[in-house]
Amino acid sequence: MSKMTFVAGFGLGYVLGARAGRQRFEQIKSGAQGVWNNPKVQETVTHAQDFAAQKAPEVQHRIAETASHAAHRVTDKVGSGNGTSTGSTASSGADKGPGTPAGFVDNPATDN
Repeated sequence: MSKMTFVAGFGLGYVLGARAGRQRFEQIKSGAQGVWNNPKVQETVTHAQDFAAQKAPEVQHRIAETASHAAHRVTDKVGSGNGTSTGSTASSGADKGPGTPAGFVDNPATDN
């Protein structure tokens, strides 16, 4: 797949950078259309589309599962605090005013 990306990028760069004029652009465009319309290329495109359609439900399930797992971990982490507090620097957040979440301590060096 990276070869195709490279070739496409090279072709696009050449077309955009070419100073040969409209005639050369039309030649390049015609050649690209010829490659795209090649039955073997179209067969490969069809196989790639079928493969993606076949794997999409599995990928969707894995993404949803991973997102759910991450959400639970974040919820657990936020719900239980960070677990590293010594008690001397942590605050309830009640005295910090709006915008400062509970359990976070402002940096005294940056407070004005």
